[in-house]
Amino acid sequence: MTVGRTEPETSPPRERVPALHAEGLRRRFPVAGEEVEVLRGADLRAEAGEIVTITGRSGSGKTTLLTVLAGFDTPDEGTVTFHGRPAHGAPWWVCAVLPQALGLAEELTCAENVALPLRLRPGPTDGIEATVAAVLDEVGVAELADRYPAELSFGQQQRVALARAVALRPSVLLVDEPTAHLDSASTNAVLTLLRRVADEGTAVVAVTHDPAVREVADRGLRLDSGVLLAG
Repeated sequence: MTVGRTEPETSPPRERVPALHAEGLRRRFPVAGEEVEVLRGADLRAEAGEIVTITGRSGSGKTTLLTVLAGFDTPDEGTVTFHGRPAHGAPWWVCAVLPQALGLAEELTCAENVALPLRLRPGPTDGIEATVAAVLDEVGVAELADRYPAELSFGQQQRVALARAVALRPSVLLVDEPTAHLDSASTNAVLTLLRRVADEGTAVVAVTHDPAVREVADRGLRLDSGVLLAG
């Protein structure tokens, strides 16, 4: 009797879990007695190590989308996960945000602002000063470390706020118009920093109107009529 060869059973490859996955996001707001739907089933997937830009006309809902992704606002429908786990249950340091309203603590120096989340996060505090100094230098504001936010221009404050976000080495970094108030040299420093943190494994999602940001990105999406489209 001839016995045929039995091929070993193989399991299908497991799908890679993205750092950030948003699915079916809907967000509605009451306006003048009517309900306006800003997000209409937006889907977004961002892998660890990539930069994804989101563009769209002013008022299209880009900032609304970012606040929902960050957990600052709750969608009417849809889900957001970080590495496959619900975003609302993730530790706060998993996702860092650079909002348009920067939120720097006025009573703290620039260095203290950057150090604050590092001191609040559980774990050892060794090396915080070195980390703060390095990231402030990377965005070109090292000489401002001992100044207070009120003594800085808005563009300088923006770079300090970005330094505060990336110092955490988050899994997900959400940035809203990160180069809007910067000159070309400062823009280059910020783009170099965003590329570095992505190359080190962070998923970066950037809302932007700046072509320079799109040039360093791995993918670009466009928010149109409440949904995200390629391009």
